[in-house]
Amino acid sequence: MNNDTRREFLRTSAAMGVSLAAGASATAAEPQPSTSHQAYGYQHTPAPLPFDAKNLKGLSEKLIQSHWENNYGGAVRALNTLRGRLSAAAVDANMPPFVYTGMKREQLLRTGSVVLHELYFAGLGGNGQAGNAMRSRIAASFGSYDAWEVEFRKIAMGLAGGSGWVMLGYNEALGVLENHWMADHATAPAHTRPWLVLDMYEHAFHMDYGAAAARYIDAWFANLNWETVAARR
Repeated sequence: MNNDTRREFLRTSAAMGVSLAAGASATAAEPQPSTSHQAYGYQHTPAPLPFDAKNLKGLSEKLIQSHWENNYGGAVRALNTLRGRLSAAAVDANMPPFVYTGMKREQLLRTGSVVLHELYFAGLGGNGQAGNAMRSRIAASFGSYDAWEVEFRKIAMGLAGGSGWVMLGYNEALGVLENHWMADHATAPAHTRPWLVLDMYEHAFHMDYGAAAARYIDAWFANLNWETVAARR
């Protein structure tokens, strides 16, 4: 090996050493999986109303406060209680599987209620006017903004007098923006990111409107915060 070849070999070896050292350092710095049992230990804190309930049009402060405190708040409290009980029940060898799965079903329902209610309340407090960009995005999927609203209202009225939710959501797996009928808190379409949700359980409107669900739907549309909805895209 002549001197030039030897010098080239040494330079290459040094460079490889630096590269390997850097790689080892990066590997060592990678975060390790968490060992905390958050699936059981997590306790949810209620999200405050993002608006002044006195300022909504056609939805009374009494209705909104009752909805937030009793229905949403009740779901949060129930979910937190379930998590505590599941922690012990999961390792209880004497608990029958059908009893445990009943608790898991209740957890699923309460989780859906918490999440959907937070989306619902966060979508209120605006002037009800969708911006041009949002109207165009919806029109691209439904033909027109008005066509979307007609279908959304029709689904909502189909749930009137019963229970459930209406969702405008984007299915990230299929690449489709659609309106969805949801019978309860646990029937959300898979892989779908909610843009807008409407609570059609009677507790959401009966105090103000009785059985007049169409008037409640009008009031809900009039109070939509489309800026919040746009941020979910």
